[in-house]
Amino acid sequence: MASTTSSAITVAGLRKAYGSKQVLDGVDLTVPAGTVFALLGPNGAGKTTIVHILSTLISADGGEVAVGGFDVVRQADEVRGKIGLTGQFSAVDSLLTGEENLALMGRLRHLPAAEVRRRTAGLLEKFDLVEAARQPLATYSGGMRRRLDLAMTLMGDPEIIFLDEPTTGLDPRSRRTMWEIIQGLVARGVTIFLTTQYLDEADQLADRIAVLDQGRIVAEGTPAELKRLVPGGHIRLTFGDLAALERAAVVLEPDNRDDDSLTLEVSGDDGVRSLKDVLDRLERASVEVADLSVHTPNLDDVFLALTSQKENAR
Repeated sequence: MASTTSSAITVAGLRKAYGSKQVLDGVDLTVPAGTVFALLGPNGAGKTTIVHILSTLISADGGEVAVGGFDVVRQADEVRGKIGLTGQFSAVDSLLTGEENLALMGRLRHLPAAEVRRRTAGLLEKFDLVEAARQPLATYSGGMRRRLDLAMTLMGDPEIIFLDEPTTGLDPRSRRTMWEIIQGLVARGVTIFLTTQYLDEADQLADRIAVLDQGRIVAEGTPAELKRLVPGGHIRLTFGDLAALERAAVVLEPDNRDDDSLTLEVSGDDGVRSLKDVLDRLERASVEVADLSVHTPNLDDVFLALTSQKENAR
């Protein structure tokens, strides 16, 4: 069941150092309940450190952190009762079957035996693992192991789930399956805190994204808002003949021109306003456009522009 608080996670002034290396240097975050929040950053930027602090696995050096309405230091047990954690490496026991792994997790959660059986059967069905339920994990593919790992996390019915690079190493089909599962959880009201090295994954799943670099949040917003931070958007126009191209070039003063393909590229950083201006100018000059496309920066462009791309910390 979803949290009734409007913010599932709040972080203020979070700091963490390993020796002389300042990994987190005053991080502030707010994650609305029932949403997907993605944390991006270069390898070693401290993303996993944040997840481990939020999930009570390690302590911070300073700052205030509340998860599910509870302080992670003073009320750690209450926090653990509300969360689930799935890391980038499978936490399943390879000596057990899928069914046995789920049952073990249920017993660790101190669930009654009947409830363990009920939840195990339901999760095996939900994650399409019924046929493989009694097979040894040695026979499971990487995608099946990752689905089982997430199913084990859900045995405790958490309100907030931390997914630390959950699709690392999976093939495209398995990644898509995991995306569908995550979207289904959010539709139920579960809050997802996601770290990922796949920018298309953040773009596809996240309601909001924060970019972490050198211990600080350097940008935060929706995927669309972050893309607007980076210049480089352009409008590509194709014309029917060279004469039309010549007249358009005089009117628009393009950034790029290709006579062979009869195309011009002009700046489109202002989005709809830029497009309207270009079309108005061409209409006044009686120049007809055969085709056009609008190209905007993607999250790869945002990531490269905003981060140092150095191996910073753990």
